[in-house]
Amino acid sequence: MAFGLSACSSDPKVQEGSIGYVGGFLGGVVADEPRAALLGNEMLSRGGTAADAAAAMYFMLSVTMPSRAGLGGGGACLVFDVKTGKTQTLDFTALAPANISPNADRPSAIPGNPRGFFALQARHGKMMWREIISPSERLARFGFPTSRAFAADLKTTGSALLLDPGAKAMFVGKSGMNVAVEGENIKQFDLAATLGLLRARGVGPFYTGPFARNFVESVNQAGGSLTVEELRAFLPKWRNTVRVDVGNDVAHFAPPPAAASTVSAVMMALLEENGDYDNGTAPERAHLIAEIGLRAFADRETWLNAEGKIIKNEATLTAPDRIEGMMTGLRSDQRTPLSALPTQPKNRQESPSSTGFSAVDAFGNAVACTVTMNAAFGTGRVAMGTGVLLASAPSTNGRGPLGLAPMMVVNENSKEFRMAATASGGVAAPSALIGVAANVLLAEQSLKDALLQPRVHLSGNPDVTYVEPGVDAQTLAALAKAGHRTQVTPMIGTVNALYCPGGLPALPQTCQMAPDPRGFGLASGTMR
Repeated sequence: MAFGLSACSSDPKVQEGSIGYVGGFLGGVVADEPRAALLGNEMLSRGGTAADAAAAMYFMLSVTMPSRAGLGGGGACLVFDVKTGKTQTLDFTALAPANISPNADRPSAIPGNPRGFFALQARHGKMMWREIISPSERLARFGFPTSRAFAADLKTTGSALLLDPGAKAMFVGKSGMNVAVEGENIKQFDLAATLGLLRARGVGPFYTGPFARNFVESVNQAGGSLTVEELRAFLPKWRNTVRVDVGNDVAHFAPPPAAASTVSAVMMALLEENGDYDNGTAPERAHLIAEIGLRAFADRETWLNAEGKIIKNEATLTAPDRIEGMMTGLRSDQRTPLSALPTQPKNRQESPSSTGFSAVDAFGNAVACTVTMNAAFGTGRVAMGTGVLLASAPSTNGRGPLGLAPMMVVNENSKEFRMAATASGGVAAPSALIGVAANVLLAEQSLKDALLQPRVHLSGNPDVTYVEPGVDAQTLAALAKAGHRTQVTPMIGTVNALYCPGGLPALPQTCQMAPDPRGFGLASGTMR
């Protein structure tokens, strides 16, 4: 979908902060859950910034999609400030406590989302904090029909979620025996009370004081592990991005623990170094995506340890001489054998349970965020009396933030926004993200066409090239001839994106936005 008008203004008949205050071009939002996207669009219409919209979308997702975005989880955002032309990473991943109690049968993480989105909105927003929280608080208190997106997560987890009294109170369907299905109304009274506290007093009471002490006690009673000291000490971090030059633009990615974003950066740098994607045929592009994916996942073992911590300077990972060396042996007609790689890729069993959302305002400020509970529904338990679903503590068995994959593309010379994208899908997220980005940025496809293209993924462990059902027979034959062992899989990640090829704020009429048709999300960006 493309935006239309090229101007933005304020309506003198509408008070600032009211829907409809911004006339003309608003900007745009995209999210995995429709209510979150609609709220983000409302924030832009009321005169909010991209950061206001992103923070409001997050808190809505904490109500409508807590399976991936609960208050107990964490994440990472890429933030572009049009005034300075700078892009930064905001890291608020939900990490494991230093010492997990032996009594914790379901170890939980330190919640990062409340302070993370408070930090984002405090630095880059302009609306009152209470305006960010109030819509989500109301929805939790008065209830809402379960969306198709959330119903899909509930169906996957099933009745096992109802074994916890707190989770059952929040997610049970009208039968009282099963989780809610699409369209069934659910209410979350305890979560509404917690959001009310955050609305009235900011996020400080969540991390220190009486609520924090009661929360820690409830976490430990729910089989988690948390201390008042660790909760109070948690702080989000503003960090540098991992940069890749793409033509005249710069693509920015998040550093670990959001390792999927960093792997995506290496893949993007390899594509730029190769230079053949834009003129390639469909079989050649599929082979190239698989080949650079294999190299990037093998290379990951040189900079990421078993605990998911980086062991190299992330700024050096996409250095031209390093990327050039990684291209050795790449051929357009032959698969690289694993034995030819300097390191062997490992299967890290990454959780696919994350969600991404992005916002750009009329002035070109942009935010791209991915958040996670480190596993589907986290630990599956709720801290009683708070409505807070607990995120799982990161571990080596597939729980953690490795699958977070935000991306931002800007022109730093002209200080213009080009693209914001997020990917979910665990180990497949980098292949999905870079497949879409390559089709848009290098092959110059429309965003809609790029999202519709069937995807390819090869991580090397297992040594199988996965393809989506839409891959044509000619491409399958070419992959087989080159030595790929292919296997069809229903879906390779989900990608949501905003794309302005002419740049913002210069040419808003060129902007496009779309959710992945593989999911149940929504993009919104209306004009008045």
